[in-house]
Amino acid sequence: MRPQVVFVTSEIYPFSKTGGLGDVLGALPLTLHRMGIRTAVVTPFYGRLGSAQFGVHLAWSDCHVGYPWGPITADIFQANFHGMPVYFVHRSEFFDRRFYYNDHKGDYFDNAERFIFFNRAVMEFLKRLGPAPHILHAHDWQASLVPAYLHYWRQHDPFWQDTRSVMTIHNLAFQGRFSSRLFENCGLPPQAWSPEGVEFYGDFNFLKGGIACADKITTVSPSYASEILTDEFGCGLQGVLRARRHKLHGILNGADYSIWNPGDNKFISCNYGANALKGKRSCKADLISELRLNPALKERPLLGFIGRLRRQKGVDLLIDILPRLMQQDVGVVVLGEGNLEKEARLLAMMEDYPGRLATLVSYTEDLAHRIQAGCDIFLMPSTYEPCGLTQMYALRFGTPPVATAVGGLKDTIIPWPDKQATGFIFEQPTPQAFYEAIMLAVSVWRTMPDAWQAMVRRAMQQAFTWEHSGAEYIELYRELGMQ
Repeated sequence: MRPQVVFVTSEIYPFSKTGGLGDVLGALPLTLHRMGIRTAVVTPFYGRLGSAQFGVHLAWSDCHVGYPWGPITADIFQANFHGMPVYFVHRSEFFDRRFYYNDHKGDYFDNAERFIFFNRAVMEFLKRLGPAPHILHAHDWQASLVPAYLHYWRQHDPFWQDTRSVMTIHNLAFQGRFSSRLFENCGLPPQAWSPEGVEFYGDFNFLKGGIACADKITTVSPSYASEILTDEFGCGLQGVLRARRHKLHGILNGADYSIWNPGDNKFISCNYGANALKGKRSCKADLISELRLNPALKERPLLGFIGRLRRQKGVDLLIDILPRLMQQDVGVVVLGEGNLEKEARLLAMMEDYPGRLATLVSYTEDLAHRIQAGCDIFLMPSTYEPCGLTQMYALRFGTPPVATAVGGLKDTIIPWPDKQATGFIFEQPTPQAFYEAIMLAVSVWRTMPDAWQAMVRRAMQQAFTWEHSGAEYIELYRELGMQ
């Protein structure tokens, strides 16, 4: 039966994930599937999927992608993901790598060729699979040539004439910007090399092509949809986005509470809920023991940070204020990776504050759950945050966030001292503002225990469900003619 919506993405949890993109694509298509929409996902096969997991198997071995010098063949694997088909595009020279986009030396030199091939293989495979879907929903720069191919090809190919596209921007800063010489063999017609297409100040900009050609554009929170129209947050594409603002929608991501739920969680030592918080104290004690922190921290505020060690996530602010924080009789747990210099600095600081600072530079999903459950306060000082999922997880785990007033953080956290407060917000991403916001949270934790417990319970009762987000996407698809 014809799929209504095909999602195109470089990540889908649990098969592949580096961050929120994988989480979103592991949840949204499946939610829509359960809501009665016929969905499918196409993603790269990175060479590390067990054949038994979700029945992953080779489905086609001769999907041809045409190039001027001749076709290149892709293998297509298939899995049954809780009743929804997931298709994997594989070619070993492009995708059999330890990391998806980069290694410790930087971005892979052939990322443009890798994802041109992926986007073209998606289009060729879907045409072979047939019939054409109602909607092609592309995510981030790695899939953003799909709306461009559709825009130009449906003008002369009847197969695509009734298909429409949605381009979702998860992070505008990552655009897939490459040398103009790579345009020649990308499969787009010459007219696509223009300010109305993929050309951007003489470069080949994948994401700009998706934005310029998509029938609808979405991003992952209402606030971020407004922010990216500004010079401050537009990353150079604000002009293109302003010109297409009538097609731009901000739809807040959801949280997958079937996974991120302290009431039913295999990763934490003691499950708990909003009306039974004793388990959270047990989780704190167990985390302190696991990380070999000072047992005295059981009666002190324990602060947690989970995220890539990049400027965007505010790790520079955290490093700046750590010496002052350590003077306030608190403990800090940092889980993240992505910058060797910052990893080294944080690891070195552990030597200065033994038993009070834990730095872990290899992300694991199970430890992320235990940090959310075991900490009292969650730190999210992002310089910008399109949506953010970890603050939603922190709320559900009863760990009030201290966060910057940007993007989805503004849309999901009710700031103290509001009577319905669920966390703490600071306006400017500066070390002093961050420090003052943390100290406010610490003060409430220490001096107003009843108010703190009430805030924890309110936080845990917040519900940012994928069903709510899914309903908004269905409405958007129907505006594009999905039956």
